[in-house]
Amino acid sequence: MISEEIRPNAQAYFVKVGAGLGSFTEEIFMMPDHIHWLCTLPRTISIADLVKNVKISSSIKYKEIIHRDFEWQKGYGAFSVSQSKLETVKKYIQNQQKHHQKIDFQTEYRRFLEEYRIEFDEKYVWD
Repeated sequence: MISEEIRPNAQAYFVKVGAGLGSFTEEIFMMPDHIHWLCTLPRTISIADLVKNVKISSSIKYKEIIHRDFEWQKGYGAFSVSQSKLETVKKYIQNQQKHHQKIDFQTEYRRFLEEYRIEFDEKYVWD
């Protein structure tokens, strides 16, 4: 649902909301059906609260600029990144369009879960 023409503004809004919650964005790229957001986690908020608050605020905004029926998926994935891998992850996020020409989001996400050794059941991963 996030088209190329509105992607820069949508990303900027997402970064702004995150900053308001004390999160610094290292890198972000919104694909039409998912986001890769590399950000800091402030010590004053949990991952769940950060995601919830950004989703709520951005949903309201995106309903105005994208589509009235816009809504985020209920779930999300969050992975930690060591300082030594920060630049690698930034480059990976910057190359999302090229990357997703070779692999779709669901396959990519399954690989992340497997790499991080997170057990999952397909019926609960996608909504």
